[in-house]
Amino acid sequence: MEIFSHNSNVHFLGLRKVSIGIAVLLVIASIALLATRSLNYGLDFTGGVSMDVTYDSPVATEDVRSALTKGGIENVVVQSVGGTRQVSIRFQPKDDHHYTQQEGKSPNLDLISVDVAKALQAGRPDAKIAGKNYVGPQVGEQLRSDGVTAAIFVIIGIGIYLWIRFERRFAIAALLTEVHDTLVTLGVISLVQREFDLTVLASVLAVIGYSINDKVVVFDRIRELFRSSRKADPEEVLNRSINSTLSRTIITSLFTGIAMAALYFFGGPTVHGFAITMLIGILVGTLSSIFVASPILLWLGVSKKDLMPVTKENPELARRP
Repeated sequence: MEIFSHNSNVHFLGLRKVSIGIAVLLVIASIALLATRSLNYGLDFTGGVSMDVTYDSPVATEDVRSALTKGGIENVVVQSVGGTRQVSIRFQPKDDHHYTQQEGKSPNLDLISVDVAKALQAGRPDAKIAGKNYVGPQVGEQLRSDGVTAAIFVIIGIGIYLWIRFERRFAIAALLTEVHDTLVTLGVISLVQREFDLTVLASVLAVIGYSINDKVVVFDRIRELFRSSRKADPEEVLNRSINSTLSRTIITSLFTGIAMAALYFFGGPTVHGFAITMLIGILVGTLSSIFVASPILLWLGVSKKDLMPVTKENPELARRP
């Protein structure tokens, strides 16, 4: 199944100055957005109140969220716990509720639970608060730090893998494009101020893995064409590699995007952040696989001799016993 002809010859490398220029501008803009607007961190990172609520009969999370909103408790995360009769709710108490006696102290959970119970029992008298606790912002700081560490280790691990499987220049190109994809994805999230929680963090890590998958396919084709071509002009080989894998790249991205769109429309509000972030990452990763990764390889000076298998005719190997 192909969208584009396997032998098409679109001169993608001819646009390399424009594509690399746009990529650099997007990275700079993303860094500026992250530095000025930052990310709109959710309760997973800022801390807040967490409560478990039980019902005598099944309840929908949408009904719980709606009841809390009507009761004046906004921006609530509601999740089912172990079935349809128990839910977990998390939110940041409003400053104007005067839940604390002194500045810097933890909020009074008893006062908060009274308000939550009133809001829930207005529509469902069988709602009962089964448990309550407060998560301070220190936990959120630790989660942010762990998330950044995880992303860095993933990118470095990918670079080491490509260095071993291909060659040093491929690893460098992959690392640069992975940094580009991650920063641009985060920049878009910062621009629209989409809430950044643990599900979005998970999707950012998934974007890193998805993005490198496209690039490995193109890199495999580059190595294959370099080894099979007698007169391997680097620009021609890189351009042919992009064209020959273009249908696979577009089809994979299209169907993954359709799956994420279905998750967004039918998966409920809990996974909206994950689906939207994946859609952004798929678009950015696909474009970088076509317009950014190969131009970087060309700029780094990749050539046929870098990818030829090592044989016994190698003078250095011949001197070994």
